Amino acid sequence: MSIHSSIGIVEEQFFTFAEESPFRLSSGATLSPVTLCYETYGTLNADRTNAILVLHALSGSGHAAGFHPEDSTSLAGLTDSGAVKPGWWDDCIGPGKAFDTDRYFVICSNVLGGCYGSTGPSSINGQTGNPYGLGFPVVTIGDMVLAQVELINHLGIDQLLCVAGGSMGGMQVLAWAAHHPHRIKAAIPLATTAQHSPMLIALGEVGRQAIYADPTWNQGNYYKLGRKPDAGLAVARMIGHITYLSEESMHTKFGRRLQARERYGYDFATEFQVESYLKYNGNNFTRRFDANSYLYITKAMDYFDLSAPTGSLAAAFVDSTAVKFLVVSFTSDWLYPSYHSKDLVRALTAAGADVTYLDIVSTWGHDAFLLEVETMTELLSSFLGRLAREESIALPTVAGKPV
Repeated sequence: MSIHSSIGIVEEQFFTFAEESPFRLSSGATLSPVTLCYETYGTLNADRTNAILVLHALSGSGHAAGFHPEDSTSLAGLTDSGAVKPGWWDDCIGPGKAFDTDRYFVICSNVLGGCYGSTGPSSINGQTGNPYGLGFPVVTIGDMVLAQVELINHLGIDQLLCVAGGSMGGMQVLAWAAHHPHRIKAAIPLATTAQHSPMLIALGEVGRQAIYADPTWNQGNYYKLGRKPDAGLAVARMIGHITYLSEESMHTKFGRRLQARERYGYDFATEFQVESYLKYNGNNFTRRFDANSYLYITKAMDYFDLSAPTGSLAAAFVDSTAVKFLVVSFTSDWLYPSYHSKDLVRALTAAGADVTYLDIVSTWGHDAFLLEVETMTELLSSFLGRLAREESIALPTVAGKPV
């Protein structure tokens, strides 16, 4: 097994709050206590001004870079080729990378409602001693961000240098900028939207219906039955994977090539390579993700609409004029097409915000923000470097010497 990461071994950390005073959600429901699982990379400078919060997408976690100590011995930490699997944005986080950990202190936490250590439907309800299941209250993107604010307070950081993320992570970035602008200097929303369109809501509902239809889902009470709604979750993930790619990338990656066959079998076995790819990824997803978390997180994404209640997206950013924005979209992204980002840029401009916008030509579809590594490294490094110079951000030090 080979390890290729400039971060190395990292440890999960846990922050628990709302133990005495319940955490109030957008719905009016409360949670107590709340735990967030998070990781940090790099060193916080003396005046605590070099912190960057990285926000993950639907199926992500707080493990954004490097390796966990058990990864070399755990099958969960390995790819199908036997290589050790790093964090989900390892290509962009580390010394000399886009989020340069020689300069910045990078934080990433699993969202509220997730299944990677943060409080969610698979967590134990202290009042019953059983997993919450559907007894867990519905959460919103805004609730996820409020929990992150508690974490940043816990870390003693008054203002983040930047918040950055793609897809659902980008929604969280926008919620930070709209609702907590005084806590950030810059925002980088990538391949995202300020509100889910009817098509996006429809796609989310099809995935949820696949889970509901699985007989082992049992209204969310499957944790102690020894069986999970894996078939339904796998189908939901297969639908998602289709939306993450573009038609051109599918042609390039799969074409109409057959898998382990030279000719049609005239049966209903998995024949095409694209079928095999979807089946593999769907089944693999069930080994690492909770079906109920999928329901809660996709519902949070569907509720997301920064133009509510006024109907004006520009009004959402009226207090965000001190925040610098880098908005990025990708030409082949049909899940969040470029017009979503262009609508956002128009709203930010109308609100008087400082906005840089790039619509990057790519064939990778929605996943381009993860796969266009060289482009993203150049773009993010340039933006963050300029921001650090303008804000006179000091380098972190250890024993009085620069890192």
